[in-house]
Amino acid sequence: MRTLINAVAATALLWGVSTLASPARVDQLVRTTLQLEPNLKRGGGLYDVHCVRCHLQGAIGDPRNVIPALAGQREAYLIKQLADFAELERDGDAMHAVVSKAALNEPQEWADLAGYLSQLPVVRLPETADGKGVELGEAIFQEQCASCHEEDARGDDDGFIPALRDQHYSYLVRQMRSLAASHRLNVDADLVRFLDSFDTDEMTSVADYLSRLRGPVRDRAKLRDDGNLRN
Repeated sequence: MRTLINAVAATALLWGVSTLASPARVDQLVRTTLQLEPNLKRGGGLYDVHCVRCHLQGAIGDPRNVIPALAGQREAYLIKQLADFAELERDGDAMHAVVSKAALNEPQEWADLAGYLSQLPVVRLPETADGKGVELGEAIFQEQCASCHEEDARGDDDGFIPALRDQHYSYLVRQMRSLAASHRLNVDADLVRFLDSFDTDEMTSVADYLSRLRGPVRDRAKLRDDGNLRN
């Protein structure tokens, strides 16, 4: 326990803040990072050194250990999560340790890493469940979730609402349960209340449906989240 406390305190000191959550600081860091041009080659190098052990080659994730796929995720969302982990706005001892490293604790590194991950091919066959609740999951998602995450679960046009497709079933379930139990600080209270209203069958059905989404999505390959063309 003392080791964990010391690690958290060290991360906070590194950023010049207290151990309390700092949403204003996160917003500032995200705005700064989004203004930077990502170096995709450098981002790939950072991933290979600091991330591949857990998220695997190609950022496909590891459903056996409930580690998410990051390939093809929205660039702005990835940047926001890195800032949240750095500012202790999101729990995760392993990620706190990663973003506290000197090689990954600056906005330029976040821009490079997020840019690299966002252009990777998505997972071809994510982990799924038994398929029995897919019809229910589709009905719930399209009626109650698509207004924010879009009808194909690709995420919003600004990039801060994540893509939920091409993700492993077990990770989707864990995150929905974590959100419903108020275990994540970096989310809107309305989303917490919304997910808390789901029963187990509804939650697992939505997750199974999302993990099975295939087919075309709006082409974002040539555009960054700020609307500018990639080089």
